[in-house]
Amino acid sequence: MGEDQDNPQHHNSASEESDLSKEETVSLRRKHIGPSCKLFFRQDPLKIVRGEGVYLYNEKNEPHLDCINNVAHVGHCHPRVVAAGQKQMGILNTNSRFLHDNIVLYAERLCKTLPGNLSVAYLVNSGSEANDLALRMAYQHTGNRDVITLDHAYHGHVISLIDISPYKFDKPGGAGCPEHTWVAPVPDLYRGKYWQSKHPGEDMGKLYSSEVDRIIQEMGEKGRKPAVFIAESLQSCGGQIIYPDSYLPQVYQSVRQAGGVVIADEVQVGFGRVGTHMWAFETYGESVVPDIVTIGKPMGNGHPIAAVITTPEIAESFSSTGIEYFNTFGGNPVSCAIASAVLDVIEDENLLEHAQKVGKILLDGAHRLAAKHTVIGDVRGRGMFLGIDLVKDRESREPHTALAQHILSCLRAERILLQSDGPHNNVLKFKSPLVFSEENAATLLDAIDRVLTQYTQSDL
Repeated sequence: MGEDQDNPQHHNSASEESDLSKEETVSLRRKHIGPSCKLFFRQDPLKIVRGEGVYLYNEKNEPHLDCINNVAHVGHCHPRVVAAGQKQMGILNTNSRFLHDNIVLYAERLCKTLPGNLSVAYLVNSGSEANDLALRMAYQHTGNRDVITLDHAYHGHVISLIDISPYKFDKPGGAGCPEHTWVAPVPDLYRGKYWQSKHPGEDMGKLYSSEVDRIIQEMGEKGRKPAVFIAESLQSCGGQIIYPDSYLPQVYQSVRQAGGVVIADEVQVGFGRVGTHMWAFETYGESVVPDIVTIGKPMGNGHPIAAVITTPEIAESFSSTGIEYFNTFGGNPVSCAIASAVLDVIEDENLLEHAQKVGKILLDGAHRLAAKHTVIGDVRGRGMFLGIDLVKDRESREPHTALAQHILSCLRAERILLQSDGPHNNVLKFKSPLVFSEENAATLLDAIDRVLTQYTQSDL
């Protein structure tokens, strides 16, 4: 008799409540899920069975404060979002080759949140699909193939995006930088190529944008031109980086003059996370209007939906080949109903204003921690996008990776879930659901303070 026949509970469908023990879940995962699919807290992974608001619950029904999920944007299992999906699922779900009101009404509503002539939407299923499609549009519209990306950037898991993601191709086991990918330094004012402290009074945006100008010049010497410059509006995987205000305006101008277009990747940072604006690129001023915007993760609050929004001119270029673009699930009625409900909640619960208010509490609190603990080298953030850069020494700025992991482990013991990231994995990375409260913020800040107060070098 086979293993599964000996244990009937293994026949439960994924949609039914399972009574597998944590050990059995781990065993089945090892057997049937690819080993490159990694878990948080690999030595002692969490088994999460339920979510509500800003909390995730394990198999013991213990709540864990979620400072990780920028996907559950309006809170895990928000009742209005769940109800919208359930209602539409009971009526119709099919592809977008049939006329349906949900896709056109949602596209109209979404485009109205964007500036300039960004008025044509393509609905897809993930941020990776969105960025892949955006690249195809850029190639078609410009006739060029070369891409300028930022160091440490990550734009998705498909081959076309791995090829423009140094976060992947530069890591051990990566294939290295492809011929048509050009990597510009991240405009990181703390530990990038140019430190603000070493260039007092200089326009840091100009210093960093000159690196893109140099790349464009090198392309020209090879008889090539840029197809596209792509960047997250705030770089997340690179360590929660916020660019100098003058950087994107100058880069956009240079790239366009050279015959390219610009993509703003808002997959992680869009939908009001910055608090002051709906889209993070807007925080750099009115002159920063991309040619293509890609969005995803928070769009469906956990349901897989994403989009590319572009101009009529680029959309026309993309259709001029005569090759149809079809996406089986992209823009289906259920996905659009869910995404529309997410916008309802953002508006009705004033989540932009909330993100601005709680984000300030987090940022001010992190600055107070930095004044108290010398292992904090830098604090940076906009709205509910926050990074705390840990160092061994403030003068040398040597990253303190071990301390970051120690903090995450201690927080996990207090049932607070936080991540680290950046090239040295030393930056505490905050990206919770937007409904994170003032009380939640105080809990997180107090816990970090407590760990740092008790910390000694001998701990690591």
